[in-house]
Amino acid sequence: MGEKSGTVVIGAGPAGLTAAYELLRHGELVRVFEGDDVVGGISRTVERDGWRFDIGGHRFFTKVSRVEAFWHEILPDEDFLLRPRMSRIYYRGALYDYPLNAGNALRNLGIVEAVRCLGSYGRARLRPPKDQSHFEGWVSARFGWRLYSKFFKTYTEKVWGMPADQLQADWAAQRIKNLSLSKAVLNALLPRRNRKDVISLIEEFQYPKFGPGMMWERCTERVAKLGGSVRTGSWVTTVHRNPRAHRATGVTVADAAGDRIEPADHVISSMPISALVHAMSPAAPPEVRAAADDLRYRDFLTVALVVPEEFSFPDNWIYVHDPAAKVGRIQNFGSWSPYLVKDGRTCLGLEYFVFEDDEMWRKSDEDLVALATAELERLGLVRPGCVEAGHVVRMPKAYPVYDERYQHNVDVIRDWLGREVPNVHPVGRNGMHRYNNQDHSMLTAMLTAENIAHAAGHDVWTVNVEQDYHERRSSPAADGRGDGRHGTGRDAPIMPARPDPHRRIGKVRTATPTAAARRP
Repeated sequence: MGEKSGTVVIGAGPAGLTAAYELLRHGELVRVFEGDDVVGGISRTVERDGWRFDIGGHRFFTKVSRVEAFWHEILPDEDFLLRPRMSRIYYRGALYDYPLNAGNALRNLGIVEAVRCLGSYGRARLRPPKDQSHFEGWVSARFGWRLYSKFFKTYTEKVWGMPADQLQADWAAQRIKNLSLSKAVLNALLPRRNRKDVISLIEEFQYPKFGPGMMWERCTERVAKLGGSVRTGSWVTTVHRNPRAHRATGVTVADAAGDRIEPADHVISSMPISALVHAMSPAAPPEVRAAADDLRYRDFLTVALVVPEEFSFPDNWIYVHDPAAKVGRIQNFGSWSPYLVKDGRTCLGLEYFVFEDDEMWRKSDEDLVALATAELERLGLVRPGCVEAGHVVRMPKAYPVYDERYQHNVDVIRDWLGREVPNVHPVGRNGMHRYNNQDHSMLTAMLTAENIAHAAGHDVWTVNVEQDYHERRSSPAADGRGDGRHGTGRDAPIMPARPDPHRRIGKVRTATPTAAARRP
């Protein structure tokens, strides 16, 4: 047998670095290539002028014991903070507790509007909408139009960028299958020990004191100490394959020194699966490339504004349901960790969900800071003129979009990869086109490492997305065993696909995701 080339890992996010660390633990050779100049992927911590920003907010809470053990192997206990979980909904000048608190909601709505909401709910129960195939019809049938329009419609449309009556209802049915208005009010009024059916969200979580990027910066150091390598600013442009042997043989890496070929026995890919297809040489068949081209992504902007500490709030984030504002969610980085901010100041991160070709994405940083400042002032969360500085962070391909053709497209790509290059292993959120959490991405990487090192035979694709939104401990299936119907991640709505004039008419299999009004 010839000398082993080891494994090339594409991407130094949670999935890629977990895979590298686990392979080294099993005695395998590993090289990691990351196109960006920092590690961590969407779980990085961005530093600007001494301020640290978490991209999206990453609670370190998991139902998977081996992931929890991994976190504490990489970082000592003293580097973790135990933080309270708190978030609220902002709607037309008032903050509503999340989950629902009946007393708080009634005070904010007022008696007249509360009665109207109850009347709307009653009408919906007596004469529900005829069409409940979409999100709007399904939710308004169960809560009434007035409550739906306040607490479901606006935020969902901001996140996914399309009208709620174009979103499929399947995922709504899963997300709030155990919740009705009467149950929500009852559970909000009852003492905690008497609550049933609706499971409470976690009340506290772990968090690295300097942000989630701290985990992956330290993991990079550990990979190097074990004999692996992590190279940033290094783009994998081509995955070479031998069609006769049905294997990938190496990758082309482009960096400041030029292009070079790195041989590989295995390739672990956390790059977007659509980009992986187009990186193949010889090229994938036309139908596989077409499936890759048909996959979509939602992109993400954070505008971080420095304000005096008096404008801090206890929430980790606030969901902005107010239709008058474009911002979808506002982080308070000081509530995540005091180590992210400076004395006497906090930093509020306004999050905008966009597509890369949107006008918002094309705006200059200065224009985005001005827009976010104006929205923060208009919402009444800060005093006019108090914003001292602003920074913009752009994150392309933050969320895989689940349109009505995505599952068919992923299946086409997955089947072709399995036949033609079985030693190429997609992992993680973009690698598998699955809208999942950090711990789910890590678990796919752990199982893939066992497959490479020990031929363990795990079907990583059965590490499925969460069938229950609530953050709670789960069954052993969450560790990668069982039928795959229980997992650790999140699912997203099925949305209408873009028109495809060349598409042949035929039956397309779609997934049934879970998470109505799912919070990214």
